[in-house]
Amino acid sequence: MTGDTAAEPDRSVLLDIYRRANLIYQADEKFRTMIMGGQLQIIYYSPRGQEILSAALMAALNPDDYLVTTYRGVHDQLAKGIPPRDLWAEFAGKKTGTCKGKGGPMHITHPETGVMVTTGIVGSGLPIANGLALASQLEGDGKVTVVCFGDAASNIGAFHESLNMAQIWKLPVIFVCQNNLYGEHTPQAMSTGAKELIDRAPGYGIKGVQVNGNDAFAMYQAASEAAARARAGEGPTFIEAKTFRFFGHLLGDDSHYIPKEEMAAAKLADPIPGYRKALLERQVSEAELDAIDAEIAEVVAEAAAHALASDYPDTDEIRIDVLGMEIAA
Repeated sequence: MTGDTAAEPDRSVLLDIYRRANLIYQADEKFRTMIMGGQLQIIYYSPRGQEILSAALMAALNPDDYLVTTYRGVHDQLAKGIPPRDLWAEFAGKKTGTCKGKGGPMHITHPETGVMVTTGIVGSGLPIANGLALASQLEGDGKVTVVCFGDAASNIGAFHESLNMAQIWKLPVIFVCQNNLYGEHTPQAMSTGAKELIDRAPGYGIKGVQVNGNDAFAMYQAASEAAARARAGEGPTFIEAKTFRFFGHLLGDDSHYIPKEEMAAAKLADPIPGYRKALLERQVSEAELDAIDAEIAEVVAEAAAHALASDYPDTDEIRIDVLGMEIAA
């Protein structure tokens, strides 16, 4: 099933999406600059090209809704509301980070903003999301759980088991496949028999929506409708959001496996300037958008400086927050 024509969000929502997307864009630019300049020595997965998808998705949620994402999820984490300075410090391995510097880029957690789990194993977030959604269902707290994953995760057993269970129990969960068409270095057509991932939804009786994830209006509508269904007790939704990544699977990957013409076409349709143009056409002024850009630039610069100035965890931290095992002194 393909999403219908997007309803027009009000002006405040449009600017909210712009603010979130611009934060992702500027943060990514800063991360890559610092890594290439030797200021940070970390593994980094650039979300460039997927900013609008996350911004519109998270704008459709409530602040206390839950998010489960993947190690390629810095755009989801920022869009959901993790304070940039806390996230930056965690990426840098500093004790002022969200997990005291012990989680790093692949294990970001921030329950205060609903970011419950960042998983480092492909497909592992889906059953976790079902658990969170089941808890909300039992407690009647009205929260929705969103789990984001890539196209390759749809081939994992946990994907099929989770969709089946969520539909049987009518869990308040939204499964969002951020389909950038490549699982690490492998094109979708080489790893997936189904022509369209959305075709898998009917097999479980689950509502499926395929949407252009780089279209803020369509993405916001699909997410809003899915959240409303979940809160009404109507069960889960599987959203296949088509998008593209402008850099490799991780920083340093040259994307040689992506045809040059395919990459060029994707960059030509860059969703960031495209969304800005759409706002200008809706009588949002250049000055207003420039002011948001400048404000976010200050936030990103302060977050980066905070991370560099913060201390690393003390060695004794290795014995703290560890469950189920003993560490010898």
